[in-house]
Amino acid sequence: MSTATEERAVVERAERMPALYLSHGAPPLADDPVWPGQLAAWSADLPRPKAILMVSAHWEEAPLALGATAPVPLVYDFWGFPEHYYKVRYDAPGAPALAESVRKLLRAPGTPVQDIPDRGLDHGAYVPLVEMFPGADIPVLQISMPTLDPVRLMDIGRRLAPLRDEGVLIVGSGFFTHNLAALRQGGVPGWSAEFDAWGRETLDSGDVDGLLDFLHRSPAGRLAHPRTEHFAPLFVTMGAADASGDLDTQRSVIDGFWLGLAKRSVQFG
Repeated sequence: MSTATEERAVVERAERMPALYLSHGAPPLADDPVWPGQLAAWSADLPRPKAILMVSAHWEEAPLALGATAPVPLVYDFWGFPEHYYKVRYDAPGAPALAESVRKLLRAPGTPVQDIPDRGLDHGAYVPLVEMFPGADIPVLQISMPTLDPVRLMDIGRRLAPLRDEGVLIVGSGFFTHNLAALRQGGVPGWSAEFDAWGRETLDSGDVDGLLDFLHRSPAGRLAHPRTEHFAPLFVTMGAADASGDLDTQRSVIDGFWLGLAKRSVQFG
């Protein structure tokens, strides 16, 4: 490699944004004594993004859809919570330039991209952003998951990877374990602890095939994820990391449990 090429590679690595998968919690996350501080500390350790691209477990739409590119009301996609959770605001700027870049990267024959301009950020997007970037001064774009197939989601992430070199923070937002119906009062259920331990070991070992086949290779996979939408955003993040050669940089930034669910959150790059 020539000196000029080496220098260019160093500059690219210095400017490239990490790719994140985070467990986003529910609206009461804001009242937790520990978790908001963990998210704030994480964001303080990141380069400042020029824009944020969110892929949330709470938006499944095919063909792949781009949300609002101008400020619109949030989507309060939850029920039965105290009234003050429905008054939270996150008035981040829209990201029309990012939306255009996403269209160019993803649109191809047989893979259309649609726009839903009145679709605001759902709680999988804004709940963690309120804690990580409370100034709401960074443009945010949310896109849908058009599938829950891990292989196809990794491909979407790979195609989005060039955005990282343009200062875009790609965030997959889900929950490392997610089975509300199987939770019990007090303690961490065995299925949640077992899946979390398996997930940590599998991520640390770089076993991509194991993660792609998590329902069959993990202990209690179908209990930890009776529907897979909360694990699925991890694969968009992994694809964005894989395309840039960053899979081996994975590290868990947040771990532990919240109401029995694993809140493991990881960073690539």
